[in-house]
Amino acid sequence: LFRSVLNAAAKTLCVANLYGQSVSEVDLRKGKVIDIPLTPAGSGFETVTRPGKTVESELNHFGVFPYACCLDNRSHRLYVSLWGNAEVAVVDLKSQQVTARWPTQEHPNEMLLTASGRILFVANANRNTVTVFDTGAGKALETLTASLYPNWPSGSTPNSLALTPDERTLFVANADNNNLAVFDVSQPGHSHSLGFIPVGWYPTSVRVTPDGHHLLVSNGKGVISRANPNGPQPGRKSRAETLPQYIAELLHGTLSVIDLPNRLVFEKQLVGDSVEAYRCSPLKPDATVSATRPDDSPIPLQPGDPSPIKYCFYVIKENRTYDQVLGDVPEGNGDPKLCLFPEEVSPNHHQLARDFVLFDNFYADAEVSADGHEWTMGAYATDFVQKMWRLEYPHGHNERGKYIYPAEGVVPMATPAGGYLWDRAAEAGLSYRSYGEFVANGKTAEDPCVPRVKALRGHIDEMYRGFDLDYPDAKRADRFLEELKRFEGEGDMPRLQVVRLPGDHTNGVRLGKRTPSAYVADNDLALGRIIEGISHSQFWSQTAIFVLEDDAQNGADHVDAHRTLGFVVSPYMKRHLVDSTMYSTSSMLRTIELILGLKPMSQFDAAATPMFSAFQSTPDVRPYAALPARIDLQQKNTKTSWGEKVSRTMDFSKEDAADDLLLNKVIWQAVRGDFSPMPPPTRAGFVFTHGKSKVDDDD
Repeated sequence: LFRSVLNAAAKTLCVANLYGQSVSEVDLRKGKVIDIPLTPAGSGFETVTRPGKTVESELNHFGVFPYACCLDNRSHRLYVSLWGNAEVAVVDLKSQQVTARWPTQEHPNEMLLTASGRILFVANANRNTVTVFDTGAGKALETLTASLYPNWPSGSTPNSLALTPDERTLFVANADNNNLAVFDVSQPGHSHSLGFIPVGWYPTSVRVTPDGHHLLVSNGKGVISRANPNGPQPGRKSRAETLPQYIAELLHGTLSVIDLPNRLVFEKQLVGDSVEAYRCSPLKPDATVSATRPDDSPIPLQPGDPSPIKYCFYVIKENRTYDQVLGDVPEGNGDPKLCLFPEEVSPNHHQLARDFVLFDNFYADAEVSADGHEWTMGAYATDFVQKMWRLEYPHGHNERGKYIYPAEGVVPMATPAGGYLWDRAAEAGLSYRSYGEFVANGKTAEDPCVPRVKALRGHIDEMYRGFDLDYPDAKRADRFLEELKRFEGEGDMPRLQVVRLPGDHTNGVRLGKRTPSAYVADNDLALGRIIEGISHSQFWSQTAIFVLEDDAQNGADHVDAHRTLGFVVSPYMKRHLVDSTMYSTSSMLRTIELILGLKPMSQFDAAATPMFSAFQSTPDVRPYAALPARIDLQQKNTKTSWGEKVSRTMDFSKEDAADDLLLNKVIWQAVRGDFSPMPPPTRAGFVFTHGKSKVDDDD
């Protein structure tokens, strides 16, 4: 069940069955239900991946995903927006058949029908548009662009519509622009923009009150992000009197109530509102870089400009906050009390931060892994991903396996309109390769992986295993280094290489599995060895290695729940620098794009600040030497490990399948001991820097 509509006589209810790929007509008097399929017979859509299925049969979950219903009582028509098919299905309720399919742009969702039934408005979330249909002709009259500028890449995410009672003014909720676009639609086919109204974070619904005097806007993520020093910590037990500040529960929605004065006053008011909306946007009209670039930077100002860096590696790890790993580094803005995996456990992370650049103001754009890998590879999480991952987080809603994992190529409609990083590389004619990212593992470690998206066919290492916590990162490093040696023998390698190192996710404290610290130490050593191998290769002088976590949900941080680890290693990186510039996932992606000459994928990477200030023009080709592990990498959990019993019930077959709140409590307690008290809650703003970049004078 997703969106439904009641007929005028309140006798019939029409319901869009999102995962059923159908619409149901319910006779409320007789209790009779008629299902009307919206997919062709034999389309092969599977709602659930069942045990015993082959890897090939798990790929992929296609479907039309009906989103909303709009009923025209006069014509006995039901309009159904097909979220996954870029169409509106026209259903004749007399024959109970789909009689037409009208094309829209990607991700049609909420719809509005005028009182006469003549005009149908459809919001297209994966673009920046609204399609306006003449229902009599069955054709589009016009397409409205809801973004602040007409030629912006995707990323506005229009996902809700409202009309004033006189049907002259249309309001469009742009979820990712945090504003409402306002249009004069009094002459359909000749509509024009009136301006914009700033609202809260991720507006998901807009409505006009029946008297036309107020706008009501629900803001899905509220107003601001927060710190979570009392957040869930792997292996630590929280005190009974405090509640873990889990990131998925930190974002509390809000309601904006906006006065709607008479038309003349309203249009004057819109001038000031529009100025504010434009002022709040960091993206330039032409989507070019807005940050100041040093004249001698090795990072180009625009795609296509030359760079001495030819090769980019992009290493993706799992779920750690800054404070969890680097909170004990005195040069950075860390909280040692929240540091679970200090230098004894993560010596390479610490050495890399010392030798190169310590980024202590770096943030994940995502909340959890489902949107994390989408942000990490696409600088955007579509409305489908944003709305569907909440069916799995926190856990308990999906015990029967009804809901599919809505990301990483499992569902094609999760793909952003601007594609992923490898799509941009393919478009530019660059070579690229993925090690473990967006792949489906074979049944055993000896069986090959298969890519989950078309662009990766022929562009993966089939023997590099994706997410599998029974497979150590040490083996992933072994395989990567084998391939690096092969490329050295061939004299060249792919320009873009994406490498997944998921071991720092940990496996809780399940009996017989490695301890959380052993997992992180294994991940640390694998990262150090990979960087060592690259830095000793013939490609080093032309290489940059980017490292980040897909999200920061598995831990506490005293600045913000999104703050996470970020590293860049290259001969062109400055040495012994603390860079407190506010960067994010999209900043790292934008830097990679500029180096490789790739166009931005969304409004977010287009607007992001490239990491200019961390680079230098003169290369320092000294290689990196990996540090050995300082703890036992085979250290196992025992029956006496706190949380061992609850860990037995957790699903670690894929990232975030286990209940994150419980997992983080378990890991906190396992690391700090049964009676380690959690620090009290703290609140902090998200978007504020805390200091300027500092250079070590001893360099």
